[in-house]
Amino acid sequence: MIDNADILKAKILIVDDTEANVRLLEGMLRVAGYVSVQYTTDPTAVCDLHRLHRYDLILLDLQMPGMDGFQVMDCLREIEADGYLPVLVVTAQPGHKLRALEAGAKDFVSKPFELAELQARVHNILEVRLLHLEARNYGRILEEAIRELEASREVVRLKIAEENRQMQHELAETQAAQRSLLPAELPRFENFAINAYNKATPQLGANFYDCLRLSSAECLGVMADVSGKGMPAALLSSMVLGALSIEFRAATPPHEVLDRLNRLLFEKSLPLQFVTLFLFLLKPDGTGQYISAGHNPGCLFRAATGTIEELVSDEYMLGMFAFASYRTRALDLEMGDILVLYSDGLVDAESPEREKFGMERLLEILQREGPSGGTAVRHQLLESVEMFTEGKPQADDITFVMVEKTR
Repeated sequence: MIDNADILKAKILIVDDTEANVRLLEGMLRVAGYVSVQYTTDPTAVCDLHRLHRYDLILLDLQMPGMDGFQVMDCLREIEADGYLPVLVVTAQPGHKLRALEAGAKDFVSKPFELAELQARVHNILEVRLLHLEARNYGRILEEAIRELEASREVVRLKIAEENRQMQHELAETQAAQRSLLPAELPRFENFAINAYNKATPQLGANFYDCLRLSSAECLGVMADVSGKGMPAALLSSMVLGALSIEFRAATPPHEVLDRLNRLLFEKSLPLQFVTLFLFLLKPDGTGQYISAGHNPGCLFRAATGTIEELVSDEYMLGMFAFASYRTRALDLEMGDILVLYSDGLVDAESPEREKFGMERLLEILQREGPSGGTAVRHQLLESVEMFTEGKPQADDITFVMVEKTR
């Protein structure tokens, strides 16, 4: 709202070529309380005066020699870029009133002057003018605030974009390092065919597998799943794989390897971090041993009978308890038998309706395709998972390892 005191302090210019009219109008405004009233009898000086003082109201006579009021308004219109002319025309000609309003004047007052009418019209037009100026100033302040806000938002956006680029770069490097932990190529054995598959999530996954040919010609394989996601899980999986590689190349027995690894993880890993692991060791004739440390059951397809044995875990997960010790179990693969090891991500893979792939589908594929060999099982398993998930992003890595006794 505009205060009445602001209206009385408004800058007013009276323009009339008759000195008596100027004095009369000035006196009537002074009586009403207006304190900033100027006048001129020269219409050609109006525009320069307005440029200098920016009047809140101009009382403009229309009938003046040399330059009439309409010409003055044309000049004022060039000064007022927003098109608002603070003009109250003074005229004795009724026909000029409409033309003046069409030319941009905001109101008119008739000659001879009537004090109450003049004061009311001046007050009203000044109130509107001051409101207009206040709104325009507020608009400028608002526009400046918006520009500053947009500039600030742009700075924040660029900063976030740069941070995201940096994070994506670091993530890509870490993912590349994580993938490098998986064997680029699995060793070949005369009596075994080994297949492996890994599809990582966009986050840093923590499934890994490895297979080594020992100096004794034995086949050593490991499938593991580190709890959690992201950098901590990736670092822990790197540490586990490195420790396993060192121990087994030193020909340490499997149960001692896991005893040592469990103590290492208990001391070095974060609270509530652990590793599930399935380890097997096979001689060329198919006899051997395995340890399942809290991992998913291994699935062993028996070619001779078409049945499936589940090699369930009866040992602690690694890194949870310092006192844990590990024992090996007997493992024997005959001609055509297929051992399948897998991560949670395989059986927990979800369809768009959030149904899980499940253990039953895995066993059904293994039993149906097992007689055709490990390649057929791998092909059918991958195709079934792809059809089931319909390309939906998964929350966990999908990893599996297959060992087939070929002779």
